[in-house]
Amino acid sequence: MLIADSKREIELSHERCKVLGIKEDRIFSRKIIDDTELQEKFAQNRKLIVTAAPYIEQLINFVKGCNFFALLTDGEGCILNASGDEKILSEAFDLKMVPGAFMNEESIGTNAMSLVIKTGQPVQISGKDHFITAYHRWTCSAAPIKDNRGYLIGALNLTGYTQQVHPHTLGMVIAASNAIEEMAKVKEFNKLQNLNSKHIISIFNSMPLAIVTSDISGNIKIHNNKAVELFGNTDNQLKAKEMKYLVEDWDRVKNEICLGKSISQEINIMTLRSRFPCRLIANTVYNPEDDNIEIVHVFEEAQKAKKKNEYQAYYTFDKIIGENENFLKIIQYAKKIADSKSTILILGESGTGKEVFAQSIHNYSSRMDGPFIALNCGAIPNQLIESELFGYEEGAFTGAKKGGNLGKFELANGGTIMLDEIGEMPLDMQTKLLRVLQEGVVTKIGSSKTISVDVRVIAATNKDLKKEVEMGRFRKDLYYRLNVLPLYLPPLRQRKEDILLLIKYFMGNISEKLNKKEVEIHEEYLNAMLSYSWPGNIRELENVIELIINTESVPSGYFGQEEKNNDVLLSINKECLNMEHIEKEHLEKVLKKYKGNITRSAQALGIRRNTLYSKIRKYEIEV
Repeated sequence: MLIADSKREIELSHERCKVLGIKEDRIFSRKIIDDTELQEKFAQNRKLIVTAAPYIEQLINFVKGCNFFALLTDGEGCILNASGDEKILSEAFDLKMVPGAFMNEESIGTNAMSLVIKTGQPVQISGKDHFITAYHRWTCSAAPIKDNRGYLIGALNLTGYTQQVHPHTLGMVIAASNAIEEMAKVKEFNKLQNLNSKHIISIFNSMPLAIVTSDISGNIKIHNNKAVELFGNTDNQLKAKEMKYLVEDWDRVKNEICLGKSISQEINIMTLRSRFPCRLIANTVYNPEDDNIEIVHVFEEAQKAKKKNEYQAYYTFDKIIGENENFLKIIQYAKKIADSKSTILILGESGTGKEVFAQSIHNYSSRMDGPFIALNCGAIPNQLIESELFGYEEGAFTGAKKGGNLGKFELANGGTIMLDEIGEMPLDMQTKLLRVLQEGVVTKIGSSKTISVDVRVIAATNKDLKKEVEMGRFRKDLYYRLNVLPLYLPPLRQRKEDILLLIKYFMGNISEKLNKKEVEIHEEYLNAMLSYSWPGNIRELENVIELIINTESVPSGYFGQEEKNNDVLLSINKECLNMEHIEKEHLEKVLKKYKGNITRSAQALGIRRNTLYSKIRKYEIEV
């Protein structure tokens, strides 16, 4: 039985088949692709196959037991899926109507699918309407599947024996193809929505201001990454579920919003670390999806007078590199104690990163906007350490600066002081430091007036202070006063899994700073570096990487390995790792090139003649 106006299409198709040389006794399609090509077809039409599958299954279940089979083709007529009742489906398979066979007119003559491909319209043909005799037993109903732009992307066909097919069969196929088209549109729309959503989320998370939305009761809905950072949370989640846990005096703010007021005011926010002021801008918006009113809160940190000088701590915990499990626990412990008022004693070998941790602790505390003062107790002469720590009044001693001088404790007021190499502090100074820790006051040299200071003390040492106490070189009472919150940093040899991470970091960071290319380190040298004990710890590793970048080679014998080719190898002693050694060598080369001419050498080096003379004297270079 034919759909109206399709008889002429069938006649034209038969005429084309004769011109194409297709014989009526043909059994198989002229074009059947191999498995490799078929897999490519499946990949190209994956969306169509997946979208159509449930509707084809529903269609087959509806006519189950009535000897029908369904075919899904792509826009060129290649069969992508075949399913149906076993008896009639096996007949179709005998005729090689299988995935990979083409049902277009040029390959197998007139059939419902070939007409759909030609006309883009649904059609039902029966018996001798098919060009080849092998299909005369069947009635085929097919409908096009088009994309959202109206382009043909496939055809759905339902075939049964001629005597069992009803005109309504075509209606079922059309309904199924329409459903497939609609679902494809929905999926495409959802995909675009998802892309748009990801785009919006990306913009939302890249904004420099913290944004939190809530319902009118204050239950938090969504937030951006800046909000997580501001409120001191981890895992990209806010731990608080309600605004009252983020904003001090939230009920007052909420009442003002409910009265229709636009909020733009200074408020205190509550974070894991502390309370501090922020500017809150809050407005209500209507959410049509949930049909309710939401509040959008925008938080901007209040601008404080930060010391953008040598007293500003640079390092934060997120700049600390490491994956060693024990080391990560140490970082978490350091975060927990960061906001305490108690004194911290950082213990560890030289080069393990004690000042990095001290700065990170300061920046993780409520004192983060205050000064961070570091003083190396071992680098200051004994007679000067008191004036460095506590300051002095004008005229306190010969050579005292006019107007006097502030000590490090006064400079650190409201912030943190790090006393590095505390084990080197003289005993008489230990007594005075103990008083500061106990009473919170300092007295300048030449003054009887006490000055109150609010300073968090972090001490650090590479010595065993317990042994120093036993040997009478360190006060026991000061040791216990300092050792309230001990923090032990492991040597690099106990963090083997972090060595490659540090190498990669220093290689990228130092090469960029020096404007030099990164140097590839061969695997055998990497293995040697992993096995090396690194007595100088991270500082030694950093110096070695800087040496490798400058010389574009690995120092032979340094790690105990045999000398093998890694670009140009240099026999460099450990004593030569100091950057002054490299500077001296470079100066000698330049001076030699210009035959001792100071003016030309200074021009080549990009420094002044006086500076070059100073360096020649410093390094005792013969000109």
